[in-house]
Amino acid sequence: MKLEKKVAHFTTPLYLESGRILEPYKISYETYGELNADASNVILICHALSGSAHAAGFHEGDRKAGWWNELIGDDKAIDTNKHFVISTNVIGSCFGSTGPMDNNYPTPNPYRLKFPVLTIKDMIKAQKQLLSQLGIHHLKAIIGGSMGGMQALQFAVDYPNFADRIISLAATYATQPWTIAFNKVAIEAIRRDPRFKNGQYEREAFKENGLDGLAIGRIAGHISYLSPHSMDDKFGRNYVNNDGLFELFGRYEVERYMEYNTDNFSKLFDPLSYLYIVKAINTFNLSRGYDSLYDAILRIKAETTLISFKSDYLFFPHEMEHIDKMMKRNNQPSSYYEIESKYGHDAFLVEIEKFSKIIKEKLK
Repeated sequence: MKLEKKVAHFTTPLYLESGRILEPYKISYETYGELNADASNVILICHALSGSAHAAGFHEGDRKAGWWNELIGDDKAIDTNKHFVISTNVIGSCFGSTGPMDNNYPTPNPYRLKFPVLTIKDMIKAQKQLLSQLGIHHLKAIIGGSMGGMQALQFAVDYPNFADRIISLAATYATQPWTIAFNKVAIEAIRRDPRFKNGQYEREAFKENGLDGLAIGRIAGHISYLSPHSMDDKFGRNYVNNDGLFELFGRYEVERYMEYNTDNFSKLFDPLSYLYIVKAINTFNLSRGYDSLYDAILRIKAETTLISFKSDYLFFPHEMEHIDKMMKRNNQPSSYYEIESKYGHDAFLVEIEKFSKIIKEKLK
């Protein structure tokens, strides 16, 4: 599989939904496979909250492959022998695209809290600018899970003639209070951490020791991504061997897992980026800018595939099913699949074998 990593720079202003402007800005992206002569084989991949453009393959020195490596590659469901796959990093992130710790041009100082609030609409608008710069004006498919699934659906509504197929996994038509409440734990944990300094920390301030507030917030996130069944299967009531049962801070295996994963995460992910992206997720609503959700959904022309997971307690299956029912009533091309899974929301990253055949079939 041919893999290329690039950064595109833009000097034209990006007009945001808030009324503010982002100028200049850059987008980090990766491509897999080869573009065909008439550019008819392009698939756009959209990532989730903590994701990046690195969706597949290995870079030099990598210990882990891209986050959807089982799905994207030669002879895989998203076959890079046939398709030219583009995976972008959303604006606001900390993995190469313009975010709050980038310089607030023309000053040499980071935006920090002066960075504009972004929405999912803004993210896809920036991606569309990237594709235009690459000379790509139509897509075979747009595919994403979680926040990536939101982006795919937003593309379908805002740019109805842009893609032939939309495949959205583990997403929703609008973020619900339950999910916003989980996100609030992370927001407040970050804001109240003294080392956060109201966003006035230095670049790479948390590279060595992480930020406790982000680690704590990420624990809440992890709980929402998993399910009771997956925790039972993975950890049971097993206790850490080295910890005494009657030590106050002795831990069960599930506690050690949360500590290890979230501590590492807080060293890698910028807390301001986390706050801005969570805000975009919280404000996601397909109906915003249209008279109603019905009117928004009615705009969709692409063949739409909606995939949910039975044990997803972040974006419940009935939320995706609701979109499918609306589309079917309108005689719009839609198919809905509810996948049996014990892995909760994370199933779209973990149990790829359960839906890869669906995606492969839809891309034929």
